[in-house]
Amino acid sequence: MRGKLRPRKMRRVRLTIFKRDIDGVIEFLGRKSLMHLSLDEASPQNDIQEGPATIHIRETLGKLTKAALWLGLPLSKEPEESSTYPGKAEAALADTVISVISSLNDHENQSLEEKQKIEETLNEARAFSSLDASFADLDQLSYLTLRVGRLDAKRHDELRNSLTGHALIMPLGANEGGAQGSRILAATSRKGRFALDAELKKMGFVPIEIPEGYKGVPPELIASLEDRLQKAQEELDSINNRKKILLEEYGADLAKLAASYLMADIAEQLKKRLVSTQHVFLLSGWVPAELVPVLVKKLEELTEGRIAVQAYYPEGLRDVSREEIPVYVNHGSFIKGFENLVFSYGAPLYGTIDPTPIVAFSFCLIFGIMFGDVGQGMVLFLLGLLTGKRGPAFLARFRKFSIPLMSVGVASTTMGFLIGSVFTNKDILKGPTKAFTGFLTGNPVERILNILPMQEMGGSVTMLFYFFGFTLGLGVILNSIGLIINLVNLFSLRKYEYAIFSKTGLAGISFFWYALFIAVRFIFALVNPEKFNFNFYWFDLLGLLLPLAGIALGHMLWRLITGKRPLFPEGLLTFSIEGFVEILETISTKISNTVSFLRVGAFALSHAVLAYIVFWFSEEVSSTPVGTLAGILILLIGNAIIILLKGLIVAIQVVRLQYYEFFSKFFSEMGVAFTPFRFRRFQ
Repeated sequence: MRGKLRPRKMRRVRLTIFKRDIDGVIEFLGRKSLMHLSLDEASPQNDIQEGPATIHIRETLGKLTKAALWLGLPLSKEPEESSTYPGKAEAALADTVISVISSLNDHENQSLEEKQKIEETLNEARAFSSLDASFADLDQLSYLTLRVGRLDAKRHDELRNSLTGHALIMPLGANEGGAQGSRILAATSRKGRFALDAELKKMGFVPIEIPEGYKGVPPELIASLEDRLQKAQEELDSINNRKKILLEEYGADLAKLAASYLMADIAEQLKKRLVSTQHVFLLSGWVPAELVPVLVKKLEELTEGRIAVQAYYPEGLRDVSREEIPVYVNHGSFIKGFENLVFSYGAPLYGTIDPTPIVAFSFCLIFGIMFGDVGQGMVLFLLGLLTGKRGPAFLARFRKFSIPLMSVGVASTTMGFLIGSVFTNKDILKGPTKAFTGFLTGNPVERILNILPMQEMGGSVTMLFYFFGFTLGLGVILNSIGLIINLVNLFSLRKYEYAIFSKTGLAGISFFWYALFIAVRFIFALVNPEKFNFNFYWFDLLGLLLPLAGIALGHMLWRLITGKRPLFPEGLLTFSIEGFVEILETISTKISNTVSFLRVGAFALSHAVLAYIVFWFSEEVSSTPVGTLAGILILLIGNAIIILLKGLIVAIQVVRLQYYEFFSKFFSEMGVAFTPFRFRRFQ
């Protein structure tokens, strides 16, 4: 039992590491996931100023993340398996990648800004191009500022270069050169008019008067703006093409660099939380006992002996309670698939029984009983395969459900064979079942198990009652296992008072089992009165009252046995009320926890009835003029509803039975799960 149903033994390990070796040790621990760190011992040193190396790592990681986001490259939230600490080569490559991508990013931002300005200018120019207003009045536009005049043709390019991104310069008319220069029109935003006027004045621009009565916006301006807008869009298209090229060229390097710097950043954050001196770091944590020799050997090889390792048994540490010792379980793939179900409720206390193996088997059994169908079970099994390691990448997020789905799929398929149901069809398995049962027993039957109480289906009300009795028996077994686990845990924790006198201890178990003994005698007498007689004897009363008295008087009896006084520290009245409440709670919980398992039979019956309705409705429709196609459609829709809706409901009910009926027996104290320091959380 200790090897299978108890968490693994742990050791407290303290490492004293030179600063020159700390990065290598952290990298090793982060890769191997061997140590559950105890950072509570380390006083956080967030007030210590970060060094240049830490600042450089964080800034580089930020730039790499920004570059990847701009390229549309998704980055992992954790380092990759092949990630290493960034060295000089990685730093040089990161600088190159960041420089190239940042340069193109800046170019894109400038181009977008210029395009936006051109669009705003063009839209306003178009809006006023057909207005019956003088050109001079257009100088009062809310956005557009226009200047018309003469400028030496040799200085046109110089003016355009000096105003790039701020104004548009375009020739007007034939632009014959003269002593006063050729005519130009300059357009800019209202905000840029002062800069435009200053630059025009510097270039020797001579304003000319617009003929009185000239109306609208010059068509040359609109045509020039449209041409500039087209060129701006072409430039952006060219940038997008270059982005794709950069993604192909640097994408792999960028992802690898980001993962490396992320690893380095995690290490730097950890180092801030460790106790350190000028020369050494102190790192402390919990390691599975069987892995301590491996850890010590690897660390000594890594540091060439420059490390001090101390390992302690938890029993020898006075300052450590069981609640602080992490629980490490190491199961096979089947049982491991159900660890999340247990640890979502809570981790078992260190040194107590790990219920995960029991949960794995009971979960599949109960689910299969309530969801019996060969076809629907195979669908669940297929979903488990698809969400597994070899399934499509887009289903990777559901990988933790792979084993449970395959397991309950097998259980549902097995139950489906017993009741003879394949995608709600009750006829397909009749022949094979008759051949199989005839070969084994010599008495061929169409169905091994008949849940539906209908004669035409080969069932009966008596068989249904037997089935519900079986589910009650299942509840008795699971409740008893829970009580036994609690009893073993309490004795191992040396909580003898609760182990003997509590409602989930020895007294509670005795009452529960003796009440079941009386109930079984009564049922036998009811079913076969000629062979069995039921009589309530004096020892039956004693068998029920003694455990209840132990539960009610347990606290007083334990103080009497251990010599503690007073016997009623909170008063006789309070003690009496608490004892009476304990008796009522014991009786009610034992009954409710057992009767609750009737839901297993109820949901199994409802599943069979729903399947029968779908199959019957499909057959009835197939015989109408609508035809076979409608019947097939009903089968498909009906099975889809059963798998999605009923499967979800059954799963919830099984979880409820585990949490409220089973776990409540022994999960009175919670431990902490073994969560080793690792760079990759989902290994």
